[in-house]
Amino acid sequence: MKIVPVVRKAKLKDIDEDWENLQYWLSRPVKERAAAVTKLISFSLKPDQQMDKTFVVKRKLH
Repeated sequence: MKIVPVVRKAKLKDIDEDWENLQYWLSRPVKERAAAVTKLISFSLKPDQQMDKTFVVKRKLH
């Protein structure tokens, strides 16, 4: 396997990284997005701490 660097040249004022990140995550399946959020939350938890799910709202899709 060979690692190839990716270079993108653009003016700083033309780069909207937030928009690009949003577009990327909206293009991913819901299951993958949920897994990524869960993983990010788990990084902030202490070893024996569990995720607080009291703020999670479950809704049925129409």
